Order: sequence, then C-alpha cells, then structure tokens
Amino acid sequence: MKNPVLVILAAGMGSRYGGLKQIDTVGSNGESIIDFTIYDAIKAGFKKVVLIIRREHEQAFKDSLTNKITSKIEVVFAYQDLNDVVGVTIDPTREKPWGTTHALLACRDIIDEPFMICNADDFYGANSFKLMYDFLKNEVSDYNYGMVGYVLENTLTENGTVTRGVCESIDSQLQSIVEIQKIRKVGESAEFEVSDEWQKCEDGTLASMNYWGFTPKIFEQCQGVFNDFIVKGVIDNPLKCEHVIPTAIATLLGEKELNIKVMSTNDKWFGVTYADDKPFVVENIQKYKDDGLYPFDLWA
Repeated sequence: MKNPVLVILAAGMGSRYGGLKQIDTVGSNGESIIDFTIYDAIKAGFKKVVLIIRREHEQAFKDSLTNKITSKIEVVFAYQDLNDVVGVTIDPTREKPWGTTHALLACRDIIDEPFMICNADDFYGANSFKLMYDFLKNEVSDYNYGMVGYVLENTLTENGTVTRGVCESIDSQLQSIVEIQKIRKVGESAEFEVSDEWQKCEDGTLASMNYWGFTPKIFEQCQGVFNDFIVKGVIDNPLKCEHVIPTAIATLLGEKELNIKVMSTNDKWFGVTYADDKPFVVENIQKYKDDGLYPFDLWA
C-alpha cells in the first residue's frame, strides 16, 4: 500500500480570530500550530503533506512554514478556489470559501494515496497521528474510513461557545454525527443550548475535530454531496453558505455509502477559535517543550 499522506485544511478566513490564524506564532521558536502537527506526523511516519490554502496566501506559508520543512517532508499546495464550482452563479461580492467539504475536493487531482485530513489551527497531540498512520497503513479501504474522536470536555475553550460534531458509535463504528452549535464549558463538563435553554452533555461524549482518514474514493462521494448542496445554498445564503466534512460524512453515513471506524484518544485538544485562546495555547505548548516532548527547535 502507498504511504499515507497528511492533508491540512488551511484555507479558512479566521473571521472570529481576526487574522490568518493558520500561521500565527504560538511557539517559543516562532512556530505555528501547523509546525507541531507536521512534526508529530513525521514522527508517526508521514512523508508528504498537502496544504490546502487560498492561492493569495502561498507566499506567506512559504515564508513562515514550508521553506524550513522541505528537507524533512515533501510539501504540496492545493488551492481552494471560490470559483471551483459548476452549475451555479456566484455572487460577485462573496469572499467566504465554501467550507471544508469544498476544500477537501481541492485535492481530488493531487492525491492518489490513503490520506488523513485535519484542521490547521488545532493541536491534536502526537498519539493521534500514530493511531491514524497505523490505520491508513493497515486497515483503510474504499468505503471503510476512520476518524479520531476526542472527549468533548477536552475540546472546549474558556472564551466562548463552539460548534462540534457530536458522535455516537457502537463497537467503534460511527452511527451518527450531529453538528451542535453553541456548546460551552461549565466546570469540567459541557452543555449546549436548545431553544434558549442550556442542557448538560453526557460526560465522555466523543466529538469530531475534523480528523479523518480516507482513500481517494471519498472525493467522488463528497463531490455528489457538495453538488447537491451548492445548488440550494447559493439561493438560500449566497454570501455565507458553506458545507463541512462532518455534514458530508453524516449524509453518506445515512445513505449507507461508507463506514467509519472511531479511534478515540484522551489527549487534550486545544486551538485558537478566538483570539483570547492564544495565551492558553502558548502556555500549553511551552509546557510540552519544558517537559521534553518537543525540542526548542523542531526543524534543527
């Protein structure tokens, strides 16, 4: 089997964060979260990374990231292009990308290997990459994919509500994934808003953090789902409609078009959903360095 590929979703606008958070510095030696993602992936066995970006950001990514890692891993860019849709008329004032399902499809002519895909601005922990690499090397097949799920309480921020794909699984097989908005941290637990009332989430519930393992067959499957969405989306919400990978997976799961193996981890996820999250991320990464989990210079 071909060696698995790491794919990173890095084309978002960062509207809540207020800037290009994908390459914002969080480490003591000028690293972004992507640096740690790629470092952990290389240690797990990955030898190629595809960065999905907006074309106008390519030089920024080269200057801040890829110029220093090309001796360690093969780097390929894929470009999420707003105009890469068919059969619809795009509002000329739209700037927002079409979401992560559309971003995934930007790789359809680039990747012919098993691959994992994850977010640029999420710190996942080294163990998850080992889990996923082993799955992609030994188990993945067309229609039989995988995901790494995180305990919901380990994925929340102190600085506002978040949206999560909440998962139900039986015998490590995903049964459903439901996108729930307005989830917040309360003590060591989580709760979500329904009809202006807050309800407690069951402790230990698994959440999707957009961490998937696929074969290239997924491009064909997601293309159909996205095409169905876009026709209606540009009418209902021409400036902001978007389609995300968990929604695509939920649709395909409901149509029995795929199976998803759920691999859970107790690693603590953290990320920069809001600008106020950054100090927490910086503090935690520094602690990992102080504890010897990462060297001062990742790419020395």
